[in-house]
Amino acid sequence: MAKAIIHSTVKKVIMRKIVIIAIGVFAAALISACSKNLPDTGATTAMKVSNEWWVTLSQNGNPLTDPVKMATYNTALYPDSIWIDDLKNLWQFKCKAKVDLTNMTFSTQSAPNQYYGITVNIANGKILPNAAKSLSGNTTDSIYMEVEFSDDPGTKYVIAGSARTRFSEDEY
Repeated sequence: MAKAIIHSTVKKVIMRKIVIIAIGVFAAALISACSKNLPDTGATTAMKVSNEWWVTLSQNGNPLTDPVKMATYNTALYPDSIWIDDLKNLWQFKCKAKVDLTNMTFSTQSAPNQYYGITVNIANGKILPNAAKSLSGNTTDSIYMEVEFSDDPGTKYVIAGSARTRFSEDEY
């Protein structure tokens, strides 16, 4: 009887040690899996030129629209391309443009429009940090580009404006 109790106690001690070792191995594996140097998935290389913007379309210095929202954001081909997307608010265009992230400039020639069958030329596109004021006077980034659409050849338009702050007092 005593031999059975000792055997049972030894068995319990061994099982506890096995469980503790298994938990330790699992914890070590979990910690090492979490500590790898992985890239920040929340950021892209195009982050400093990506934004939503309040812009107007103008020609020869005359505004043709009220401020509308448009966006610039990374493409699957970044770091050398961004999407320029008027969100169907101006000319209904969305195209890829080559970007120089050092100078925060962008341009494209005969880029296919993703919304309907035309091409888009963009020249002198640039993002200017802290160069604009929002509707309520907050300092924000500025965007500027000269655009020509193949369904209106020879006519140059300017799209320019300021970064969207998302403050309610800055919404148009």
